[in-house]
Amino acid sequence: MTEDSANDFSSYNTPPGPTDSAQPETAPTPLRIAVSALSDMGCVRTNNEDAFGYDESLGIFVVCDGMGGMASGEVASALAVSGIVNSYASTAASGAPVSTRLLLALTAANRDVWENGQIPENRGMGTTAVVAALEGARLIVGNVGDSRAYIIQDGQCVQLTIDHSYINELIRNGTLTIENAHNADLRGMESVITRAVGVAAEVQPDFFSVDLKPGTAVLLATDGLTRYFVQEEIASTLAASTFESACSTLIDLAKQRGGQDNITCILLVALSA
Repeated sequence: MTEDSANDFSSYNTPPGPTDSAQPETAPTPLRIAVSALSDMGCVRTNNEDAFGYDESLGIFVVCDGMGGMASGEVASALAVSGIVNSYASTAASGAPVSTRLLLALTAANRDVWENGQIPENRGMGTTAVVAALEGARLIVGNVGDSRAYIIQDGQCVQLTIDHSYINELIRNGTLTIENAHNADLRGMESVITRAVGVAAEVQPDFFSVDLKPGTAVLLATDGLTRYFVQEEIASTLAASTFESACSTLIDLAKQRGGQDNITCILLVALSA
């Protein structure tokens, strides 16, 4: 296991301090992001094809879940993480909007994975990607595949991203509903994704934005974690955990429930600057 965590506070549930409600038209509270991240091989796999990375000074955070034969999944996820972070860093002085920079970063990562996928031993490799970047008091989130971003705020957990998966495409086109999806015969198709970084020469990410306030948490995670939790459980588990222990608690629960895949998560918490 590898873990990174903030050292300057003890719990993401602890409010950073009072605000002055007597000033109705104040500017948005300047924010900083605390980050904790952890990746685990799980209970079944013999290698870890997940990867994560971030640059706190740039305010960018990435989780990827690689796929491909032999060790190619590891190659794809590592290339994507480094490609996204490095590309995003290279545009720091450009003045471009964060969403534009994220699109350029995902495009650059897609090119890196696609080109390396032309090597025979890497053919067919690809990776999911869920990326979050700070823009003032907002977080811009991009995703490709079925790794997810959730927002946890005021005791509620809501999925921000939309899975690019076979089952979700059936829901989108009306073939299935959310309510009856669990009754459908999808044997062999449960984990099929419909978009990924590096499987084609071009990539089509989705983008979302969320307004932050002190205490808002955002969880980025691979499906090795999310398949074992409903949203309400994520909120209650985090509410019962300290910031430092939150990722390990989620991963331990996923492993207790089967741990069939690699498991990776990044927890972000907005704090007053």
